[in-house]
Amino acid sequence: MSDSIINSGLKNSFTYQVYRDLVKQLVEKNGNTGPEQKEDLANYTKLNDKRMKRWDKTIKISEGDKKQIEAFEKKTTWLVITESWCGDAAHVLPAINKIAELNDNIDMKVVLRDENLELMDAFLTNGGRAIPKLIMIDDATGDVYNTFGPRPSEATNLVNRFKAENGALTAEFKEDLQHWYNKDKGQNIIKDITKILSEVSPVSVV
Repeated sequence: MSDSIINSGLKNSFTYQVYRDLVKQLVEKNGNTGPEQKEDLANYTKLNDKRMKRWDKTIKISEGDKKQIEAFEKKTTWLVITESWCGDAAHVLPAINKIAELNDNIDMKVVLRDENLELMDAFLTNGGRAIPKLIMIDDATGDVYNTFGPRPSEATNLVNRFKAENGALTAEFKEDLQHWYNKDKGQNIIKDITKILSEVSPVSVV
């Protein structure tokens, strides 16, 4: 993968707040991000706006995780690939933003998948364009030191187990997955990402 792909994605990116404003504007117009404007995608966008609004207000980070996040010393850019209609993204992005807000070394940016397919195709999950996808970039070297997504570890295990037993995700399972996100309250996302940070920049937190 060339640096130009990452640089192109960064040039097309914007802040989390701009992304939230964009989603709100799309809701008012009954629209969605992406080239296809569809009623179901617009409805998902509307639902996701409500989810993100709730998580922006209610996600909590424990004192232990907070100390680990605040101790991270690498200047880094977190580039998150997403779309307004993505159900997983509505739960994941607010949690990533809460983490980024705790450390000035972390600069979170958002980029739309379908406007940046070359970037997306460099970070496929099991061969698919799964979102959200967090790309962690070392500002000093431009290297990607890790990725996260599209789902936290526990949700990924639930999905993989269901697919192995049933072949494909059903509407009922997707609803169950939403209940899991609501019950977890972003904690699995926070734990997964905090673990990545501790491995990149190990510290002794007292």
